[in-house]
Amino acid sequence: MIQMKICNLCSAFLIKTMIDVRQLQCFLAVAEELHFAKAADRLGLAQSGLSTQIQRLEQDLGVTLLNRNKRKPVSLTDAGRLFQAEAVAALRHIERADQVGRLAARGLAGVIRVGYVASGVSSGLLSRLLSEFRKSHEMVRLEIVPMETPRQLEALGDGQIDVGIVRPRRLYPAGVISKVLQTERLLAAMAESHPLARRATVSARALADQSFIVPQFAEEEGFGSALSALGKAGGFTPHLEYRVQDFISAICLASAGYGMAIVPESMQNFSQPGVIYRPISDFRLSVNLALAYRRREVSPAVRAFVKLGTETFKVSAS
Repeated sequence: MIQMKICNLCSAFLIKTMIDVRQLQCFLAVAEELHFAKAADRLGLAQSGLSTQIQRLEQDLGVTLLNRNKRKPVSLTDAGRLFQAEAVAALRHIERADQVGRLAARGLAGVIRVGYVASGVSSGLLSRLLSEFRKSHEMVRLEIVPMETPRQLEALGDGQIDVGIVRPRRLYPAGVISKVLQTERLLAAMAESHPLARRATVSARALADQSFIVPQFAEEEGFGSALSALGKAGGFTPHLEYRVQDFISAICLASAGYGMAIVPESMQNFSQPGVIYRPISDFRLSVNLALAYRRREVSPAVRAFVKLGTETFKVSAS
């Protein structure tokens, strides 16, 4: 019952005084030394100033913490012993909060939410970025979220993510910019039973009568435009058989014989059984992965992540 009362007094004191760190430090010094002069020397205070701090603390709490008697050594009251444990814990929390706050101000602590397209993983780009960042920012928590490019750009705008690994766009939402991190060539993905799978390479013209599976076809930009460029190179109008949301879906359908997909070369790292990848000999179009972020980012940790990414990968503006 007494312990509960003291704990309640401690909580009330910490709330009322907004955690008066100096008073706690003064009390703990006396509680450990059990001697006002020694405690004052330890803190670099005048003994009178130390006594004043302890008296104010006891007044705020409404309880006596120390037994004072000129003929006897200083000792802790029952309330003082209970308060000592609470004060030690409170100071540890305060010191931890101070440390984290200072680290956060330098970009060395905090939380960063990173969106990424599938190629960000299959190409190894995301893991390399995270690995490099962790070397100098171990206390920053990284949360990664799979998300296609259009959704990432929306999420950047409304603050749901902080940075994104995206397919570049001609236009971005207000306040969002990007820089290219990596370039990849395009390959034709087909079922291993497909007649063209027996060739080491295929030509654009050889794909004229194929049915295609296209990721993100609903967008004006993206792989719908890449397929149109392929048709132009081969002198044909592509037949769009399936429209899917991502490359993994496209590869799954291609491996099952539902059509052919034009995909970034890094998708070869996606181990889907039954699919073959072939270079297109007369089609040189490449695609990029970019780091997208807010132009006026306020988080030091996010700014550090963007800075490291752009400097490490020697990117160019998109």
